Amino acid sequence: MNRHIVIVGNGMAGSRLVSELRARDRTLGITVFGAEAAQPYNRVLLSNVLAGVTAPGDIGLTDPAWYAANGVDARLGQEIVAIDRERKTVTCADGTVTAYGTLVLATGSAPVVPPLPGLDAEGVVAFRTLGDCEAIIRLADGARSAVVVGGGLLGLEAARGLAGRGLPVTVVHLGGHLMERQLDAEAGGVLQRTIGDLGVRTLVGARLTGARAEGGRVTGIELDDGAVLPADLVVLACGIRPETGLATAAGLTVDRGVVVDDRLRSIDDPDVHAIGECAQHQGTVYGLVAPAWEQARILADLLTGGDARYEGSRQVTRLKAAGIELAAMGETTLGDDEAEVVRFADPVRGTYKKVVIRDDRLVGAILLGETTTAGLLTQLYDRAAPVPSDRLGLLFTGLSPATPTETPVRIPDAAVVCHCNNVSKGRIRACWEEGAREVADIATMTRATTGCGGCRDTVEGILEWLGTQEVTFPTRSGRR
Repeated sequence: MNRHIVIVGNGMAGSRLVSELRARDRTLGITVFGAEAAQPYNRVLLSNVLAGVTAPGDIGLTDPAWYAANGVDARLGQEIVAIDRERKTVTCADGTVTAYGTLVLATGSAPVVPPLPGLDAEGVVAFRTLGDCEAIIRLADGARSAVVVGGGLLGLEAARGLAGRGLPVTVVHLGGHLMERQLDAEAGGVLQRTIGDLGVRTLVGARLTGARAEGGRVTGIELDDGAVLPADLVVLACGIRPETGLATAAGLTVDRGVVVDDRLRSIDDPDVHAIGECAQHQGTVYGLVAPAWEQARILADLLTGGDARYEGSRQVTRLKAAGIELAAMGETTLGDDEAEVVRFADPVRGTYKKVVIRDDRLVGAILLGETTTAGLLTQLYDRAAPVPSDRLGLLFTGLSPATPTETPVRIPDAAVVCHCNNVSKGRIRACWEEGAREVADIATMTRATTGCGGCRDTVEGILEWLGTQEVTFPTRSGRR
């Protein structure tokens, strides 16, 4: 029986699967193909690189020497172009054929580029990879103004990063308000005002019709109302599309992504699995890192003899842009007639808070401008736990006994705080007992907060609570 595992894709999902597999089994044969020649990196942190607060070399996920040291055959910069399910082989662009016992597709997604005239001009860049990020930085150095097409999460992070470099930026967004997939209209309006105060102009309900260019270089964009916006840098952040071409050509069932079951297997072939942005489970394609890493952990367990099941992921979105605090989760657009809704808005100060409750469970929340209760809300949402009777404590700290600093008391040690890295509250407590007092200490010891960053508030709350306890914990040597 061929136990060799071949992974197609060495991005955030594929590289995590490699490390999870090797941590469980030192004898498995593992080959991973990556279309990018670069070592795997944390794509979530690209906006920090663009903003100039993080160096490109600081977002790597795997040390270059790790593969050889751990017996992993890593073929970087080698794209797989065909799958033969009958012979159980994959073919590389250079003609190399590799046999597999189990095949895992972690091909990720590609940026959506609208089929409009002029978008192939120099100075137009789709924001997706580290190479794209470096190209945008290079172009920004000589640009006079920039346009970002797309007012979703990635587009706003790109726009804020460029504005932080001193470049005039306009965001053009087709939707009726910013981040319409995560926010309701009122929150979108507050966010538009906030980002405007930070130097980013936004146009919502605006449709791009093409770009203008001179000598092959972009000079501006055109809108359907006839307006022309000058720009010598255009960043496309119009969304992503799962990379499913290989799967389709191999005869696998593909809807928006490769359709998989609770074992993350293709419904057509038990020897082919899919994880990350190219996979579709129970009708959902996840575009965030936490679900991808959760899928990698579960699949690694299954491929090494475990019996885990993937039941879907609860998504928490954090906007990583300097000067903006935003967390959103679940069903945020429900009104008072559909669920219990508690909200607070202060547009002048850039604050908007909303929690949505059904059957005494938190099903959605928005925190914009002030996010001190994000840790509490994330845990209530993720665990589907009963919400406190004092609803005001869900929005503000210090107004009732149900404050986020008490959240760890209600969270059992077994509860997972960082889903990206599978770090429990108990593990954080253990680190505290070993001397960790800052979030940076926890990150070094457990990798918590280094994925999507959505658990940072919870980790801070746990550390704050631990610091207020009168209990003296033993050190490793047993002394108190």
